[in-house]
Amino acid sequence: MGNENLNQHGREEDKGGKDDKFVTIYVETKPHQWPKNEPISFVQVVQLEVPGYTPQSNITYSVKWTRGNGDKPEGILAPGASVKVKDGIRFTVSETGQS
Repeated sequence: MGNENLNQHGREEDKGGKDDKFVTIYVETKPHQWPKNEPISFVQVVQLEVPGYTPQSNITYSVKWTRGNGDKPEGILAPGASVKVKDGIRFTVSETGQS
């Protein structure tokens, strides 16, 4: 007994092996685990694709999503904004040039 059922986040997994407190989101086809009920911001999405990105960077990005929640299945994520996540939501991050 002990920690044999804990996942990489230190949380206990169900018998199916999937942690129901997280969903899988995709940024440029790469899967990432994200807390189920926590929205994701523009900066957080860009940082998943471009580690080290800060809003003060000289390069600007465009972020779009598809396969989102039923009330907003797709859209553009603007700087300063966030979006609700759901399992399987997909983000694309495109460099738009210098600010």
